[in-house]
Amino acid sequence: MEGFYTVTAISPKLILGDIKANVEILQEKIEQFSTSSLLLFPELSLTGYTLADLFFQQLVEKEVIEGLKKLAKTTSDTIVIVGAPLWFRDNLYNCAVVLQEGEIKGVVPKTYLANYKEFYEERWFKSGKEIKGEKILDAPFGVDLLFRAQELLIGIEVCEDLWAIEPPSLKMASSGANLICNLSASDELVGKHAYRKELVKTQSARGICAYAYASSGVGESSSDLLYSGALIIAENGAILNEGERFKIEGEAIQAQIDVSRLKHIRRAETSFKLAKNYPFKEITLAKVPTPKKITRYYDPHPFVPKAKEKREEHSKEIFKIQSHALARRVRHIGNPKLILGVSGGLDSTLALLVCKEACAILRKQTSDIIAVSMPGLGTSGGTKRSAKDLAKAVGATFLEIGISGAVKNHLKDISHPLEVYDVTVENAQARERTQILMDLANKFGGIVVGTGDLSEIALGFSTYNGDHISMYNVNAGVPKTLVKYLIEWVAQKEEGLKEILLEIISRPISPELLPPKEGEISQETEKIIGPYELHDFFLYHFIKEGASPKKLLLIASLAFKDRYSQTEIKEWLKLFLKRFFANQFKRNAMPDGVKVGSVALSPRGDWRMASDVSVKRWLEEL
Repeated sequence: MEGFYTVTAISPKLILGDIKANVEILQEKIEQFSTSSLLLFPELSLTGYTLADLFFQQLVEKEVIEGLKKLAKTTSDTIVIVGAPLWFRDNLYNCAVVLQEGEIKGVVPKTYLANYKEFYEERWFKSGKEIKGEKILDAPFGVDLLFRAQELLIGIEVCEDLWAIEPPSLKMASSGANLICNLSASDELVGKHAYRKELVKTQSARGICAYAYASSGVGESSSDLLYSGALIIAENGAILNEGERFKIEGEAIQAQIDVSRLKHIRRAETSFKLAKNYPFKEITLAKVPTPKKITRYYDPHPFVPKAKEKREEHSKEIFKIQSHALARRVRHIGNPKLILGVSGGLDSTLALLVCKEACAILRKQTSDIIAVSMPGLGTSGGTKRSAKDLAKAVGATFLEIGISGAVKNHLKDISHPLEVYDVTVENAQARERTQILMDLANKFGGIVVGTGDLSEIALGFSTYNGDHISMYNVNAGVPKTLVKYLIEWVAQKEEGLKEILLEIISRPISPELLPPKEGEISQETEKIIGPYELHDFFLYHFIKEGASPKKLLLIASLAFKDRYSQTEIKEWLKLFLKRFFANQFKRNAMPDGVKVGSVALSPRGDWRMASDVSVKRWLEEL
């Protein structure tokens, strides 16, 4: 699949000082992982990092050069990066050596030498920070090298370079590098690994790149320090894979990095275009192997954190953003009453809870919330009861205004048969409700608070000039898959509302615009437009990462392999694309509403699109 590359980080078994044995071990690993795009080994992996004064021995110099040449011959199209001490103009440099197709393609010396506390690197090595445009072993040599293979642009730093105040990788990423490889020899101390891991993760986020880290293992000397063989692969602030430390026989990890994703994020979501380009020289490498099958994990619910603790923290923050945004708007326009329709469904429930919290922030009476139940042709007894119970429980002023009679009169006025329950009947109810809310806002001196969520906005699942319109929409940034978790979070902290809220989130999602059957909901939204978990997945990757339809189908098939067939996913993806393109005109006229996450669709902020763009090419790619 285009844009995916397999990176393997290896901390092999090391025999300190036995270069020939180490070369054989490295050769075995190169052969074992020959289908990878790139293999990364630790710092000074030919000799060992703790060889100390033996680095100066002529035997070591001779065997390192022989070993590198032998290793190079082992290589084919997979990029291999190993660590070795190399002499240049009578100075010894701690180097990363890039091998491919039987050749040494380039050598990058370490810039920042660790020379404090337990580290004495300046005793043996010279910093390579001034080395540019040179040659060693008939290959380019310097800190000004980047390596190009297809869409991969690889930058290299060595251990301390990452820990420095100005890591070279930032300049590399600024100049286009999308994969940074770090050869390391990092000893273990209590708490150090957590910091190391955070460094790698953060650097991948700052550089909007992938970052592979391979450190030397327990084969190093243990005279004063122990090395664990830490292995980490990260991408744009997320750890893709991490190795087990302290393994005597060594360890290897793999991860598939998505370069096309990184490219989109750099282009569309950051100030990357303002980054300075530095004078790096690109070394062109041969075409590398790419994965035949994508095995990378994709979270089926990218808007919803899996861990309960993180989900609760996420919910708390979103709820604060929603309620403080509404409070700010209310304070600005003269402290009006808050008018909203309550149906007993998820979205209006969340909006009502946000209104309650906004009143608490403003020290405003909750009786200033006018919660209006407007039962119509499809309203079920259960949702009607829940709407009333919840409104009273939060202390809102509750009104019940039936719309069936008004809608029937209206249908009669436009000569629409009452027995034909079609989109005209559905939308007539939505618009009647909006009219009532707007008129009540005039009567009570209030604003209409909108309830439609981000998923509905994406799909255009609202009635234009009906529930599509409000004076401020508190749910505009919240996707459907997250709404119930926000309500559940409130339920856990507000005992008096818990029973009502848990009953509401247990029901199927429905607009309730068609007559109920035996008092129960007859119209389930997800049977009409498809599962919201799929649509939210499509929305996230389509907007956040610019994923093509082909890629959306692939990654959704991986994420939902145990829930939906690829045929089902494809059909719902077609519907998503059709509805997303066809309903931009609604988004272009949507009211103000607060953004809460990295995906939003406001035409004044995150998403600008003409209303008449053709969806044809997107559908054809499927």
